[in-house]
Amino acid sequence: MPAVLRADGAEIADGLPGAQGNVFEREPFPQYASRELEDEQLRRNLGHATKTIREKRLGAVAELPDWEDLRDSGAAIKQRVMAELPDLLEQFADAFEARGGHVHWARDAEEANSIVRDLIEENAPILGNGRREVVKIKSMATQEIGLNEYLEPHGIDAFETDLAELIVQLGDDLPSHILVPAIHKNRSEIRDIFLEGIPGVDPGLTDDPGKLAEAARQHLRHKFLTTKVAVSGANFGIASTGTLGVVESEGNGRMCLTLPETLITVMGVEKLLPQPEDLEVFLQLLPRSSTAERMNPYTSFWTGATAGDGPQNVHVVLMDNGRSRALADEWGRSALNCIRCSACMNVCPVYERTGGHAYGSTYPGPIGAILSPLMTGVQAEENNSLPYASSLCGACFDACPVKIDIPSILVHLRGEDVSTTQEGESATERVRDATSSSGQLSAGLAAASWAMADGRRIALAERALPIAAALTRFTGGISRLPGVVGKWTSSRDIPALPDQSFRNWWRKTRGTDADAIAAQQEAGAGAGAGAGAGDDQGSQKEGDAR
Repeated sequence: MPAVLRADGAEIADGLPGAQGNVFEREPFPQYASRELEDEQLRRNLGHATKTIREKRLGAVAELPDWEDLRDSGAAIKQRVMAELPDLLEQFADAFEARGGHVHWARDAEEANSIVRDLIEENAPILGNGRREVVKIKSMATQEIGLNEYLEPHGIDAFETDLAELIVQLGDDLPSHILVPAIHKNRSEIRDIFLEGIPGVDPGLTDDPGKLAEAARQHLRHKFLTTKVAVSGANFGIASTGTLGVVESEGNGRMCLTLPETLITVMGVEKLLPQPEDLEVFLQLLPRSSTAERMNPYTSFWTGATAGDGPQNVHVVLMDNGRSRALADEWGRSALNCIRCSACMNVCPVYERTGGHAYGSTYPGPIGAILSPLMTGVQAEENNSLPYASSLCGACFDACPVKIDIPSILVHLRGEDVSTTQEGESATERVRDATSSSGQLSAGLAAASWAMADGRRIALAERALPIAAALTRFTGGISRLPGVVGKWTSSRDIPALPDQSFRNWWRKTRGTDADAIAAQQEAGAGAGAGAGAGDDQGSQKEGDAR
């Protein structure tokens, strides 16, 4: 078993390998996001979809009076998992093998892909076209390691069976949401993808959801019945019993888990739960937070291999791929508690406007903005831009079913980015940074901090307000500013400034601060005396009545 850190802070992340695969932002988030914002159809699709999911989720959650208690329980269970992860992994592996399963350990994406490829080549026959085929259940882990792309040049075709994943695959696209990978597509766009990508589809296919689902069903049915190997992810792994679990809404997962002869599951090491009783909590948290359902329509569990029932050749690949690095981060390790429900994305104002592709990684939205940098190291490629892809409004924390404090971790990663960037800089680099946008912002905040620390300094600064007000009144506001503040005015205008500050208005209308405070104290004392006299009279009357 590869080394997995205990969550005791004894080792630091810098000495651990970062994740590989589809967990990198390829260009700074602001640049990618600005392009996505220009796609009005994308924004309409995302706005409609996230609003619908948000409203349904709120209704589903409101049905449970003990929802907050469930969140507390879920967070506590996952904290225990992270604290005891090495022991739980060994316990799971022993139990899985005792029931006839085979356990494989993968340090990173390269090892995981190689293991899966070898297993497929051992168990999937070569077809008439000279290639092998596998069917797949929707899996974030296999998307993370780029399994499909890895298998293709090795003569293996992986067919996605989840409807949304199939849409993405046929459209030669990338997923943009954890739960709804094709959330950025509308029905008309999906119809066009099916007409072009599904062989033999009815050319008169409409964008009716039922017709689209039927077209996908007909396309996949033959694959389910003839393919010998299936690849899955896992929502849960139960340490004490060696049980794996998948929850889904379409039934394609059940087909993949029962019909093929060989089943290969790729699971991140953090997906464990200590015991079956813990499912009582998570099978309530997950469906209500993700699909806004009381329970998932299809909930499948399997423990090793069972004679005469389902696949007889069962494998699990337990994958690290940067998770030990995340676990070593004292502030960030709770990101590994994530159960992939996507609730944080559906409430995030940034995600709703930019979509998932702007994050680069398999994991978009607020959770991706912390999980990807934690797994790779914040300075890997452009992942240091991800912690800034947030307004820090806190909606993600309120929605998270296991109470991951995403805003606090974002701030922690921003600090780590700044300290890492500044460490070892030359004098020339420091000058360059001082004149950059971040340097200008730091200088501006430092100046504001100095001014606001003393009322006299603020008063001095306010003397310029009438001049500024006159200028903005003439122009109708401020539409363009230089430097770092230009980022603000690039997408919004600053309205005309008032003629005076609040402090000046207060002095003119209420007197000086000292006079106002004294007057309030005098008025309060008088009101208190009057109230006391009234209370005495009331008590006397009460006594008479008794």
